[in-house]
Amino acid sequence: MAKIKAIRGMNDILPDQTPVWQYLERTVKNVLSAYGYSEVRMPVVEQTSLFKRSIGEVTDIVEKEMYTFDDRNGESLTLRPEGTASCVRAAEEHGLLFNQMQRFWYQGPMFRYERPQKGRYRQFHQVGVETFGMPNADIDAEVIMLSARLWKQLGLLDSVTLQLNTLGSNEARADYKQALVEYLSARKDQLDEDSQRRLETNPLRILDSKDQNTQALLDDAPVLTDYLDEESRQHFSELTQMLDDAGVQYEINPRLVRGLDYYCKTVFEWVTDKLGAQGTVCAGGRYDGLVKQLGGRPTPAVGFAMGVERLILLLETLDLIPQAVKQPFDLYLAAEHKGLQSKVVLYADRLRDRFEGLRVQIHCGGQKNIRQKAQQTGAPIVLLLKETDNQELCGTVWYNGEPIFDLEEGQVQDKIASIWQA
Repeated sequence: MAKIKAIRGMNDILPDQTPVWQYLERTVKNVLSAYGYSEVRMPVVEQTSLFKRSIGEVTDIVEKEMYTFDDRNGESLTLRPEGTASCVRAAEEHGLLFNQMQRFWYQGPMFRYERPQKGRYRQFHQVGVETFGMPNADIDAEVIMLSARLWKQLGLLDSVTLQLNTLGSNEARADYKQALVEYLSARKDQLDEDSQRRLETNPLRILDSKDQNTQALLDDAPVLTDYLDEESRQHFSELTQMLDDAGVQYEINPRLVRGLDYYCKTVFEWVTDKLGAQGTVCAGGRYDGLVKQLGGRPTPAVGFAMGVERLILLLETLDLIPQAVKQPFDLYLAAEHKGLQSKVVLYADRLRDRFEGLRVQIHCGGQKNIRQKAQQTGAPIVLLLKETDNQELCGTVWYNGEPIFDLEEGQVQDKIASIWQA
């Protein structure tokens, strides 16, 4: 009988990988807590109409990439392809938006049917940040500065670049889109195949086409800045001034657009070239019209999402994962002979009681190759528990593979304390 394997593009995260995930998640949570953001957890399955109304029915995500199915009642359901629409739905459903200011964050799996490749999967994980009820540029600056602080905490700040743009109001964006379509339609046969398709569905995405001929064609295309309304210009000016004052470096990229139609005014991406071709590790912007689009009252909003797999790949590539994260245990505890095994179990708990946070694993299953098995765990401290002639516990401690002479029971704990606390 053939073995059952995981679905292609949906990966197991194994025990040797989870400490790195936990490290990233812990760092993210600490930074978000420092800014006063509250966690929200949404279901992974939503009504399909939620994403059709928010993302747009003629986008690649809705047309080609969503995992959609009918349940037993004939209702169309979809595994969430992104988190913003779900967060808006949850906040609106529970009365958390109208005349309120909210700062939320979430984490979890998203699902899109696309070709799996390094750092891109069919089940992938995101951390998202969404804020509501604040129309001014100060909250735009805050979410960008928040992300910059996260990169600093992770050691990534010198490896990522902030790209910034403004799309203007929804009306200004619509006027620009019309002008762009008119310009490109007259030159449709010169566009690459993907851009020809986007001309009918999502023309602004042509601006970030990777095709060189298309990019050359765009050199003479209408420029978005010529269509900006005065309010959007002022908003963007205030944002860049705050980022300048905070020392956050950025590049203004006039061709930066977001792939989803609900964005307006500020858009940004953090990109890196440390993984080969330039890749995005975090992206977001302002989406003031989405709450109304989903049935709520008009509510200003701004947020971003970051890809967990891409960030972990970047941390590993740059060797930025602290050594302590890679060590699943602090101490490996074994008995000199089988008769002491019951005392080892109790002694391990005594150590956990005394040293809060000490990670102890005991040796089980025979007395052979204890030190070899201890080294395989990666624990820096190894304790071989012994017994004196008068049945008092003592032991030998190894630290990073070097033996420390035999110690009496009281001395053992003191030695462990001095090593662990150091």
